[in-house]
Amino acid sequence: MTETTLTGPSLADFEAARLVVSRVADVTPMESSRYLADLLGAPVHLKCENLQRTGSYKIRGAYNRLSKLTAEERSHGVVAASAGNHAQGVAFAARELGIKATIFMPVGVALPKLQATRAYGADVILRGHTVTEPLLAAAEYARETGAILIPPFDHADVVAGQGTLGLEILDQVPDLETVVVPIGGGGLLSGVASVLKQAAARDGRRIRVIGVQAENAAAYPPSLAAGEPVAISILPTIADGIAVAKPGLLNFEIIRETVDEVVTVSEDDTARALLVLLERAKLVVEPAGAVAVAAILAGKIRAAGPTVAILSGGNIDPLLMQRVISHGLAASGRYLTLRIMLPDRPGQLARVSQLLAEVHANVIEVLHTRHGVGLQLSEVELDVSVETRGPEHREEVVAALREAGFDPHID
Repeated sequence: MTETTLTGPSLADFEAARLVVSRVADVTPMESSRYLADLLGAPVHLKCENLQRTGSYKIRGAYNRLSKLTAEERSHGVVAASAGNHAQGVAFAARELGIKATIFMPVGVALPKLQATRAYGADVILRGHTVTEPLLAAAEYARETGAILIPPFDHADVVAGQGTLGLEILDQVPDLETVVVPIGGGGLLSGVASVLKQAAARDGRRIRVIGVQAENAAAYPPSLAAGEPVAISILPTIADGIAVAKPGLLNFEIIRETVDEVVTVSEDDTARALLVLLERAKLVVEPAGAVAVAAILAGKIRAAGPTVAILSGGNIDPLLMQRVISHGLAASGRYLTLRIMLPDRPGQLARVSQLLAEVHANVIEVLHTRHGVGLQLSEVELDVSVETRGPEHREEVVAALREAGFDPHID
């Protein structure tokens, strides 16, 4: 493989983009993780784009694209559609370059992302309840006003900007053997994969590139199987930043040529990853930005040498973080909600409480009611939530209740 045989930007294009992007983007830290290294059996490094300006890698592609606009194009302003990170990247880049920016966002966009986009100086217009409606509105706005539509991933300048992250990774981990990258539309993966494969071919070495998608928004596996981009129906996912129904055309061609494997992760996998990053690495990462780590935790990644997992963003709504942490605790076997039917006579609640205390389960919440659906007149329903120390302790708690004659149902 040589750089001249690849679709999209050349290695020289990526190097030129790096000079442009360096005007605004930070060189983000590369942190090592002994916890993940023990799981994988190889050194694991975390590329912390969650600590990038605007909270994600998106500033790279947005700034590189806007910097290429002519004076005439800049005079018409730019327009984009996004639920968060692309919006902030475009708004910030436009402010730095003195260009008027209009951003269409869904009505239910997270308040911190909305406030940040406005704070960067963009005019924000709320439209619809999914990303599809703002995309259509932005395209119509561009036709009516002459504003330049800035795509989130499907453009060579955007790919070149995102690929500058790959150049940084090579600088920070020169002996890199595997990189694990989140995928939505494919802008980040196509840029990083192209850089790494071209650099590896130049140096006579091999670098494996693995993409990761959320199971509920995984358009790349069926697209790669079909040999062309195909649209899917997206199911609800906490990784909304990579919930894209159809790959970008340019991105798909680059990824088909350069990426070794694409894997998917579940919602539970992603929630566990956020919890691990908080507890073990002290890093706040959004769900979409944590799927590379989720793939390692889920055993989806095979690597023998130095491995880099890209944390692509850290823009998470605190309310979502609260829910995800609870979900992650449950998925890790550290939070357990039980529903137990009890005879309606004195002492039953005390008996359950004593059993939980004996197995050292910490009670968080209790609901004791006679009004549950399907209850007999002689029954009460007890819903109890407890903290446990992990899967083994969780099984110990359930076993203790069953040995005492109760029939706990796990919620």
